[in-house]
Amino acid sequence: MEKKLTGKNAVVTGAGKGIGKAIALGLAEEGASVVCVARTRSDLEATATEIARHHGNALVMPCDVTDADQVCDLFSAINEKWGKIDLFFINAGGTLSRNQVADSDPRKWKDTVELNLLSAYYCSRYAIPLLRKSDDAKIIITGSGTGRRGAPGISAYSCAKAGLSMFARILAMELFEENITVNELIPGPVETDEALRASSTWHEEFKQVGEWIKQPKDVVPLALFLACQPPGGPTAQSFSLMRRDT
Repeated sequence: MEKKLTGKNAVVTGAGKGIGKAIALGLAEEGASVVCVARTRSDLEATATEIARHHGNALVMPCDVTDADQVCDLFSAINEKWGKIDLFFINAGGTLSRNQVADSDPRKWKDTVELNLLSAYYCSRYAIPLLRKSDDAKIIITGSGTGRRGAPGISAYSCAKAGLSMFARILAMELFEENITVNELIPGPVETDEALRASSTWHEEFKQVGEWIKQPKDVVPLALFLACQPPGGPTAQSFSLMRRDT
């Protein structure tokens, strides 16, 4: 049987580790050619090696997505290589500030917003011309439940993810007539290196509220569901794997 994404060109940011790596592997397994984007080349090469091991096609393109000039150069390079993009997973993100506002570092607060929100704007701004060349283009943005119900100590991350959710909805409206869909994927708590570093009680806190603690690979089925929606499918929607009402 032909794989569901054969012939599709995909770009995944944050593809060196965690959710982004898992999504890149999942897309490649379904036949997509994948550009793996992150800051650390060695992480990207590890992802690409794993894709190649399963006979997939991957390109390694290091980029700091908080730098607009680097992002512009990234999509210029992709344009020269492929000419179009069919699937764009905006996944890069993280928490750089974990203090209450009164004790926070202004620079880390700003950097967190740049990493989670401004990077999505930069990437979208320069990816749209390539997405317009596709007959079936999709943008999937990794959101967070904290964008709907924040928590003390992660104000920067929560505010950035709230803004990211609104950005996805507005972008969907702007691109509606061009049949480019934009949806938000909310994974809920996923066990990544960053999550484990954040708190020694991380698992217990979520278990107490009945949450599903996922591995990165557990996010892949929903990512593929969104990637495989038919042209003219859902847009401006949020799809969540959380078990709680946020």
